[in-house]
Amino acid sequence: MLESRAVIGDTDMLQAMQQEALRLAGKALDNFEAVDSTEIARFIKKEFDRSYGPGWQCIVGTDFGSFVTHHSGCFIYFGIGNLAVLLFNGGDGAAPHGAAGEKARLTAR
Repeated sequence: MLESRAVIGDTDMLQAMQQEALRLAGKALDNFEAVDSTEIARFIKKEFDRSYGPGWQCIVGTDFGSFVTHHSGCFIYFGIGNLAVLLFNGGDGAAPHGAAGEKARLTAR
């Protein structure tokens, strides 16, 4: 399975939530072409909204920079295949796990 070859770059999620993110990314890559990063991101985001509440954001691609504010316990950045995935919850509602943090990410080519 592709998710078993994922490499986590940074996270503050609980282990079970991390594994779910990797599983969903692998499933998305099974269902969509790797070049269809928007559909992959949409799939992961909608599944996390359904499982963990609204406010999740997902960015998928091969080359992007980011600087995001997120709720504590709601951030993961990982590589899977040739794609990088940034998934976080930074919604305006109450933080699911308390305080917020900031992360800067830049994928390598």
